[in-house]
Order: sequence, then structure tokens, then C-alpha cells
Amino acid sequence: MKTFEEYLESLYSMKKNIWIGDEVVGRDDPRIRGGINILRETYELAHDKKFEDLCTATSHLTGEKINRFCHIHQNKEDLFKKQRMTRVLCHRVSGCIQRCMGIDALNALSVITYECDQSLGTKYYENFKKFLKHFQENDLAGSCASTDVKGDRLKRPSQQENPDAYLRVVETRDDGIIVRGAKCCITNTPYVHEIIAVPCRMMMPDDHDYAVAFAIPADWEGVKLLVRPAYFHQPKNVPENMKSAALALGDCETFIIFDDVFIPNERIFLNGHADHKQTPYAGFLALMFAHYHRHSYSGCKAAMSEVLASAAALVAEYNGIHNTSHVRDKLSHILGTAELVFAAGESSALHSERAPSGTQVPDEILTNAGRKLAGERIYEEYKILADLAGGLMATLPYLDTFYNKEVGPLAMKYMQRNPRITPENVLKCFKGIECIGCSDIAGLLQVAGLHGGGSPQMETIAMMGRYPLEKLKDISKYLFGIKKNLKRFERQEDYPVTPRAMLEKFGKALIAKQKREQKG
Repeated sequence: MKTFEEYLESLYSMKKNIWIGDEVVGRDDPRIRGGINILRETYELAHDKKFEDLCTATSHLTGEKINRFCHIHQNKEDLFKKQRMTRVLCHRVSGCIQRCMGIDALNALSVITYECDQSLGTKYYENFKKFLKHFQENDLAGSCASTDVKGDRLKRPSQQENPDAYLRVVETRDDGIIVRGAKCCITNTPYVHEIIAVPCRMMMPDDHDYAVAFAIPADWEGVKLLVRPAYFHQPKNVPENMKSAALALGDCETFIIFDDVFIPNERIFLNGHADHKQTPYAGFLALMFAHYHRHSYSGCKAAMSEVLASAAALVAEYNGIHNTSHVRDKLSHILGTAELVFAAGESSALHSERAPSGTQVPDEILTNAGRKLAGERIYEEYKILADLAGGLMATLPYLDTFYNKEVGPLAMKYMQRNPRITPENVLKCFKGIECIGCSDIAGLLQVAGLHGGGSPQMETIAMMGRYPLEKLKDISKYLFGIKKNLKRFERQEDYPVTPRAMLEKFGKALIAKQKREQKG
């Protein structure tokens, strides 16, 4: 397993292909350091005995000890430990741990490539296993390029006026393929080793050029990373004990352009351009990645709620109002959401099933229910924090001002609130809340809380597209005297996990529906 120093060295050796504004920069640019500091936790804690049980696993390929962020879940305990690890690590970085994207994509690929090979006789699972071994042995970090720019939302990929609105294969050669297109809203790409590209939607036969999945190094020829970094104002002339952990953290969101990029055969996991029959698997891969990623959210969004509740409770104490009933009531809303979201993910792991590839697949309805709840409550949680903190979280001068020889002592004097709390600690509290509540990153985290891994509407679609609603109606039909008998109903018993079962049960109806839509 890599140390952080080895991870950093591997990043700094990569070619410059990061665009920030009109500059092309390398991985040593200070504006992306905040994100690197977040991934630092995932490398360092894997070597820490106190976190080893959560942050490491045993590879099912080699039997070697590996970082859990490189692991393919083999059982229910693996899923639960991944969820707990995500929650614990997110506490340490006040939000997204940013490394789950890669392993969520790999777990999805481990299920779908196997199913595709079994049904169609392809060799994608063999490609995947070789890549996974390389990924694990080198303790790599990955970014999942899922969301296409999409163009006209009312048209399918093959119907777009701009044929590159979705990532597509423009040429299949003996040694590989050429792809063209872009992916947007992608977290962490500037400071990972590999980009794992997957489709973002169901595909029809006419969309076969867009049914493509692969992995390439993040500095591969033709890959251009257009980056929006978010980081905190860095104070200069202040004591070291005033520089909080939150100030060192950051995020990068990336617009990835694939400018006629060559993908070698051994790194291809799906290519509908070569075989139209692979097209349905593109949609199932999109769904499976979203499924795993939303299960990760049941850990990180529970943690984010706890971070906000922690800050709200602390500022209430520093404001001297912590014993009031309205504060406890508001905190209970945040903490209740955190526990329910985590419980949904935990139950999803409990009710998970083993796919034919050997990969453990969480319960999709429970996963989406938890993620939907988190997305619907996120702005209410920030509202509670702002309510209890007051306007100072957005209006304080820079930290440096409080250590200016002329005005600093006066500024510090007027920070006094609760007489039992020093002005320095009050300042630390409000500056911390500024970081997590109304900074560049705070705004990003709020939108990510709603849309990351899919908006609540997407969770609704995922849940209701798979829920046995007709059997659910039988309960009322029996209670209301419309039916004389009620068959035993347990939703999990009527729920196919593997793509082949999904295709058999839902695929025909879905394709028929899509054809009707095409005809208008």
C-alpha cells in the first residue's frame, strides 16, 4: 500500500494537462492541494493501527492486504465496512472523502463486465480483472467519468445535433478504439491516477456508439482537464494554532475533454460500436455505478450531517444558548437525518446479494431511499446552522486581521460572547463555520448534497422503476374487499439483482417504452 509521500510523488510525475482558467498546470499547483490533502487521509489512515480494520481489506484476486478504496466487496461485511469507513473519514475532512468514485465504478464494472461476457462471449471481464490487479497492486486513486454534457435533454445520444454531446466511439481499430466527447461535474480528477469512464444512461440500439466504458491514466494523450478548484483563503501572519484542519482542505470539479483519445484494447470494458448487442449493458452499468455510489453516500452524507450538527451544537454553546429547547429540537432534525440515512445504507448492506461475478450488490431501493432523504434535507441542515450561528459566519474579517498589531487586539476583544469561552476559541469556531457553511467549498457541498450521485428525482426514478408496485396494491385490494386472498408480500423477494435477471424482468418493457418515446 502506498504512503502519502509515495502517492504525492506519483502525482507530481504526471504530465501537465490541467487547465485552470487559461493556464496549463501540473499536479503541484497549490490550488489543487486542498483536494490532495483530503486523499491524504485515505493513504495515511490505511497505515494507522486505529483505522486499519476499516481502511484495509484482503484482495480476492491476490490474497494480499490492500487499501479498502481498491477493494471489490465480497460479502455483506465488506459493504458495511466501506460505509463505516466513509463515514469516519468524512468526519476528518468536513465532507466528501473524494476517493469513493473510483472504487464504486470498479465494483459496478466487476458485476456488469462479467454478465456481458457470460451472455455475449466478450472478454471484458478478463480486461477488468487485469486492470483491477494493477489498480490494487499500485494502490491507485480513481475518478469516475460518468456524467455526459448531454446536449438537448429531450433527445437520445444518437439523435443529438452535436453527435459529441455524449462520449462516443468514433473508430474501432485492431488495437483499440478512438473516443471523443466530454464528461462534466467530475470530482477529484486532477489528483487521481486513473479516469474510469462509464455511460450515464440507458442506450437504445441506435445509440451503440455511445455504449462505451474504459480506464486510462488521467494524463493520457488527448485528455484535457478543465478544472474549477475550491479552496479557503490562506492566512499568513497568524499563529500556527489558529490554522485549523478545515483551512487545508479543498475540492476540484472537472470538465473532462476526450479529444480523439486512443484506448488500447486491454483497457476497454464495453464497446457497443463493435457489437450492438452490448447496448443494454451500458444502461445497466450506469445504474450499477449510481447504485454503488449512492450506497457510499449513505456513509458520507450521514457524516456531513454530523459535521453540521457538531458545528451547530458548538456555536450554540459559544453563543450561550445551548440549553434552550429550540436548539435541541433543531439539532434533532439534523441528527435524525444522519441516523436514518446511515441506517438505510446499513440495511442495504444487510439485504445485499451476491452477483454471479462474486461481487456483493447492495439493496437498490434501500440505498436510493437513504440517498433521497439526504438530498431532500441538505438545505434545511444548512439553514439550521446559519440560524444558530448568526450573521458572523459570513461577515467576519480575514483571520489575518485579528493578528494585526493595530486593530487585532480590538477585533479580538469584541469576539467575546460566552464568558467561559476564550475569544480565540470563539474566533476559531466562527471561522470554521465560515469554511463549512458559506465558503466556495460550502456552496459546492450544498449542491453536491442535492445532486451528487443523482438528484432526489433520480433516486425516485431508480426506486419506483424497480419497486413491485402492483403487488403492493394487493394489500389494499385485500383490505378493501376487492381481492379475497393476500399473498405473502416481502419486497426483497421480488427483486432481481443481476443484470441478466434485470434485463429479463424489466428490459423488454423498458425498451418497448423507449421505442414508443422515439415515435413521439
